[in-house]
Amino acid sequence: MANLNIDSVKERTYDAIVIGSGMSGGWAAKELTGNGLKTLVVERGRDVRHLKDYPTTNMYPWEFPHGGAVPLDVRQANPVASRCYAFQEDAMHFFVKDAEHPYVQEKPFDWIRGYQVGGKSLLWARQTQRWSEFDFEGPARDGFAVDWPIRYPDLAPWYSHVEKFAGISGNADGLRELPDGDFLPGYPLNCVEDYFKQQVKQQYKNRHVISARCAHLSKPQPIHYEQGRAQCQNRVLCQRGCPFGGYFSSNSSTIPWAQKSGHLTLKPDLVVQAVLYDEQKGRATGVRVVDTRTKAVTEYYARLLFVNAGALNTNLLLLNSTSHRFPAGLGNDNGLMGKFVAFHNYSARISADYDGFRELTTDGRNPAGGGYLPRFRNVFKQETDFLRGYAAGFHASRDLDHTEHAIGEGFKNSLQRPAFGPWKVGSHMMGETIPKETNYVRLDPRRTDEWGVPLLAISVAYDDNDAKMKQDFFEQFTDMYTKAGFTNIRTENSGQAPGLDIHEMGGVRMGHDPKTSLLNKWNQLHACPNVFVTDGACMTSTSTQNPSLTYMALTARAVDYAVKAARRGEV
Repeated sequence: MANLNIDSVKERTYDAIVIGSGMSGGWAAKELTGNGLKTLVVERGRDVRHLKDYPTTNMYPWEFPHGGAVPLDVRQANPVASRCYAFQEDAMHFFVKDAEHPYVQEKPFDWIRGYQVGGKSLLWARQTQRWSEFDFEGPARDGFAVDWPIRYPDLAPWYSHVEKFAGISGNADGLRELPDGDFLPGYPLNCVEDYFKQQVKQQYKNRHVISARCAHLSKPQPIHYEQGRAQCQNRVLCQRGCPFGGYFSSNSSTIPWAQKSGHLTLKPDLVVQAVLYDEQKGRATGVRVVDTRTKAVTEYYARLLFVNAGALNTNLLLLNSTSHRFPAGLGNDNGLMGKFVAFHNYSARISADYDGFRELTTDGRNPAGGGYLPRFRNVFKQETDFLRGYAAGFHASRDLDHTEHAIGEGFKNSLQRPAFGPWKVGSHMMGETIPKETNYVRLDPRRTDEWGVPLLAISVAYDDNDAKMKQDFFEQFTDMYTKAGFTNIRTENSGQAPGLDIHEMGGVRMGHDPKTSLLNKWNQLHACPNVFVTDGACMTSTSTQNPSLTYMALTARAVDYAVKAARRGEV
């Protein structure tokens, strides 16, 4: 019996364990297996395989029972998930249903989740921008959060590493505030987007409209064909899962690549209850998991652990990983775990009409979504009464101007010879929020889910800095729109709760000092150095850029360090 037990432990022992298979977890798996490590990826959701498990990807609009709309009873049963723009009939099967995975809202927070192999990499908006020197220096310069333990040059080669493999489309724009990358050809702006670009260039010194950078294969390279991916077909049906692999996801790229190595074991349908810690060895030894279907509890062991469960779930897991050494959560000696959570403020929009270019309209679809305005407030110096700033998207389009009241011959003529209405333009704000100790997550002391894991209580809210920033966005874009000749300018405050941006970050932040941070410059827990955190939980501040590219680069960099440190016997 003793030998059987030893054999069982051996069968459940790996070189590395990755918790989560989404954006950063997929990269951890790829890099670890690429270095020859026998790697276990544990995913709490169901298996979703590229091509095979995209049930709606090639469906026509008329094949959906409700024409693409979400039935009322489904919306009512999912008041949080249904607020997400992608929660539609063609993709709602990739979203967590509210009743199945409850959480506690101490303050209103819309927690959007996708529990399956690939996680939210099947659902993301695919916008990818590097951080700049100004972003990593921000906390030290502006006096909030703590100083980042790294700077742009530390991450620049890893951005390139990730961009070349994932496939990022964009242009060399030459902006210090938004560094260029290793790009595939960018997608062009349409005539009104380009017109606005030229107007902004003429009117403002440090403001720029560029083509949005996105994780789409505009011109695949050999490395992408080697992954089995093909050119983006510009269908703009990405949330269904792409049968061409035209955009980057864990399912189409990093997970299959890791599987091809022969070193990957992927186990879906397993909720990690806790990371195991050995008091005598002074290190983490593995994970305790529960099968979501059978409720069977099992332990798996490894020398290296990468926690990539998604920002808030990573906080939840580490807080729940208690021991005599760590009674408040694994690595949480300073009591700061779960605190200083931040996000992006997406609650402001501005739209208008433009009467020019009546002779032109668009042809085809742009998967990049149009234009992008990098942050222009407080970049080179503090110039407003709020800290940091915002970026913004910009898009223009024309719709068919259908005659609503026509009947008979007039109605037939309107269908045969449709006319286009005026150009419509719109921008949405992507504001940086300031990490604060009062924005936190914690374990509910009484309630657990059906797998014995405490529910996560979330207390996150906007503040006065966010309100001032939003007002500035409205004022500055109204001014830019007016100077460009746009009319019927309309501002909208959506009133949405934090979380709907789906860019939650922090709680297990990086820093120099173990007294004020949880992770060092290599994404290691200060107090448990064989555990690495490289998803959104590790972020010290949020910048204005979409964060996924930075998660991927941080992950690749951390794995490189972890593997070398393990071979030196340091972890």
